[in-house]
Amino acid sequence: MRRLLPTLSLLVFLLMGSLAFGDEGMWLYNAFPREKVRAKYGFEPSQAWLDHARLSSVRFNNGGSGSFVSANGLTFTNHHVGAGCIQELSTGGKDYIKNGFYAATQAEEAKCPNLELNQLVAVEDVTAKVNADVKPEMSPAQAGQAQRAAMAEIEKACAGSTGLRCDVVTLYSGEVYDLYKYKKYTDVRLVFAPEFDIAFFGGDPDNFTYPRYDLDITFFRVYENGKPVHLQHYLHWSSTGVKDGDLIFVSGHPGSTARLKTMSQLEFLRDVDYPSRLDRYSRRIAALQKFASESAENARIANEDIFGYQNSYKAITGYEDGLKDKELMEEKQADEQKSRKAVNANSKLKSELDDPWTPITHAMEVHKEIYSQMTYVEGREPRPFPSDLANIARHLVRAGVEKTKPNGERLREYRDSALPSLEQQLFSPAPIYKSLEIVLMTEYFEEAAQGQGSAANSPGSFARSLIEGTRLDQVAVRKQLYEGGEAAIKASTDPLIVYMLSIDPEARAVRKRYDDEVDSVERTEGAKIARARFSEHGFTEPPDATFTLRLSYGAVKGYTENGKRIPYATTMDGAYEHAAEHGDKPPYQLPDSWIKAKSKLNFSTPLNFVSTADIIGGNSGSPTMNQAGEVVGIIFDGNIQSLPWNFAYSDKIGRAVSVDARGIQEALRKIYGATALADELSGSR
Repeated sequence: MRRLLPTLSLLVFLLMGSLAFGDEGMWLYNAFPREKVRAKYGFEPSQAWLDHARLSSVRFNNGGSGSFVSANGLTFTNHHVGAGCIQELSTGGKDYIKNGFYAATQAEEAKCPNLELNQLVAVEDVTAKVNADVKPEMSPAQAGQAQRAAMAEIEKACAGSTGLRCDVVTLYSGEVYDLYKYKKYTDVRLVFAPEFDIAFFGGDPDNFTYPRYDLDITFFRVYENGKPVHLQHYLHWSSTGVKDGDLIFVSGHPGSTARLKTMSQLEFLRDVDYPSRLDRYSRRIAALQKFASESAENARIANEDIFGYQNSYKAITGYEDGLKDKELMEEKQADEQKSRKAVNANSKLKSELDDPWTPITHAMEVHKEIYSQMTYVEGREPRPFPSDLANIARHLVRAGVEKTKPNGERLREYRDSALPSLEQQLFSPAPIYKSLEIVLMTEYFEEAAQGQGSAANSPGSFARSLIEGTRLDQVAVRKQLYEGGEAAIKASTDPLIVYMLSIDPEARAVRKRYDDEVDSVERTEGAKIARARFSEHGFTEPPDATFTLRLSYGAVKGYTENGKRIPYATTMDGAYEHAAEHGDKPPYQLPDSWIKAKSKLNFSTPLNFVSTADIIGGNSGSPTMNQAGEVVGIIFDGNIQSLPWNFAYSDKIGRAVSVDARGIQEALRKIYGATALADELSGSR
């Protein structure tokens, strides 16, 4: 496949135009619009500044972002990003989610069972290598297979020669492929977490709203060879914070956006995917809440899942509302029509690209046809099923077969370069609660029966027989099956393994159809659309988010909502006032630590603030930085008006929400007595 333009990193600076609006852009570090920032804000980050910010940023493998904040491996993210580890460590009658955690010394820091942190150390354009075996006469399915095979070999060679985690990242739907090389940290230890009541103050009612009064933070430390890693690159802590109008930067890993998708892809999300997700999430929330109401222990072990599904439900609702907005969709339609006309008016482009929109429309029809099977039989990576044990069983069954194949012919999640991370998850000693697993799998089977139009055949009894009968909650059993390979898997009588073996032929068949008739078409034809946009505008738009490192920028700025002026920052006293307004009852009940420390606090200390930085899900835990590259806050949410940013950015009222660095210091010192941690952040330790 011939590239219309030679290199992204070279041309982005030459062709930067005015296509993006306001502070729009989740920009690649190797294509950051420095001159655009200088023109608007009078500050141009140097290459050294960008390199330092990149190397100080980390990705959490459970779907969040973070940053290094001391030379001794101290790492900073949100409480809701770290909640998985916090809950997994909450055994033996200790509930660190509810009561918080603080290790005053390094000896007390608790190791997380299965966290992996990734630091992006290098990026390489490998587009030509990925497309080397793609021929003009190939179908999209054949081209997709050739590309996947090339990607697997590139990643394997990179990992073998560097010892790093190596991922080929698809950008602009497949017009650009970059090789991301990560330093991987797997010894991650919990240092500090506040109580759930203040980390998620306001609960689901306040989620995606502003003003907010949350301390949504957690600190970890990364180790190597049993000792805290010594870092050259980390973010210093600001002592002065931010003020209204200040330029800020956000370095994080936005999960996915759909700004460059076609109308047929957006309509598929609006009409098929989002309604289905909302129905599933609603049902699972109800089932989990019923389970949690039965005992305090049930409530403890279900808390993270309830929060996760509630958060996802609200996010998808916001995305769906965006696609139901007539004005937004008309703008998307007009933009697509403009691109179509530009291609048709250019004989060279028309000859090269033909009509890439129509094949994608056909691919969406296929996706509609197989959607139920993809959801309930194949499942969606990286977590196909709501149950940990079911996911373990699926991976064991698939790995037994896939590892016998040449690397380039495997399903992407089982390529050689991905196996170390997969093995870490499979052999994690994190506790698994069968009572919770039964609830989740019961609901899953009921959903599957409804989604596939069949009658439910005792889903509760079936789920119970699978979960109660399995021994996959034992790490030693998992290792034995994994190391025994395909023969051991086929000989196993474990009910979950037997079940996954029984559905695997159907699951593989629908997966192949998806890969060949949907994903490959979106990749091949989407790349053509990207090429058409580049020919008209140049590289003036960042690619859609891919849970890879991006840099956004914006201003600290309040807004006006329904005629009311919303200030840029909230202060510590607001938390107490907000609690009183709601009767000091959950989810507006402050922890005892905050009640006892009330008289010690400087009430005017900023606690949360908003900015116009461009974010989306996955940015949770991203450091908010000033021009000096110092931490002034941490992203933990966006307001409800920011959710349509999934499709189109507007800074009129949408805002990113951060916890203020000054509020964090105030809480650490005066509420939690975490002086050693506060000193390490300020550099005085």
